Amino acid sequence: MKAMAMRGSLVIGLTLMSLVFLFPFYMMVVMGTYYSEDLFKQLPILPSGYILENLKTILSADFLRNYWNSFYVAVLFTVVSVGISALTGFAFGKYEFRGRKVLFGFILITMMIPGQLGLIAYVMEMKWFHLNNTHMPLIIAGLNNAFGVFFMTQFVQSTVPTEVVESARIDGCKEPQIFLRIVVPFLMPAISTLGLICFLGSWNNYLLPLVTINKPELYTLPLGIANLSTVFRTDYSASILGLTLGTLPLIILFLFGSKTLVRGLTGGAVKG
Repeated sequence: MKAMAMRGSLVIGLTLMSLVFLFPFYMMVVMGTYYSEDLFKQLPILPSGYILENLKTILSADFLRNYWNSFYVAVLFTVVSVGISALTGFAFGKYEFRGRKVLFGFILITMMIPGQLGLIAYVMEMKWFHLNNTHMPLIIAGLNNAFGVFFMTQFVQSTVPTEVVESARIDGCKEPQIFLRIVVPFLMPAISTLGLICFLGSWNNYLLPLVTINKPELYTLPLGIANLSTVFRTDYSASILGLTLGTLPLIILFLFGSKTLVRGLTGGAVKG
């Protein structure tokens, strides 16, 4: 009886905590259904009937194109970042070569430097390659993912048995075959976890598109939402509705990938 009471209290407590954390999202959904100036009159609790007008506003601002730009940039960024991180992690985790510790230490040091410090140099480099005002700077930024390399290295060292890799070499497997057929299956939880993190980072990225893109047809979703306002009026409700729609892919990803995310974060924590 005591155990059931404790379990019931735990369920009630977790339910209340979930409602508290979900309330801001509910408020965001509700505020997207109001006329912008009405938001300052009172705290909206129930939905209003202005959602269709707000939807027309964001659609007239090329919202769907911004949505598509963000989606395909985030997918390509994720593929590039996860692929390079997995290859590099395999190299650091299972190969012995001169300067390995120094190079890995240098990568760890770069994790301590804010990315904004290198932004000017990166923009100048993209300008030199004539890649500004394209989506390429947003995609190839995935080549530089120090956390991904560190994460994959730890996961390779803790979950990929060295004996399996050596047996494959003895059987005549080439290194690309070992990576694709043997190592990648072991890394699937880590790949899924890092993929979610990279997709989230690219989807929400505002600063890099802001300084590399000035063509409206190339805007990603954060830029598109930020430019919904005009010189004479800031349409907060339309912006909030755009944010709500922009959050939906992330919610879907985490609903279907939450278990994989937890398994990937904890899988490399214990060696064995």
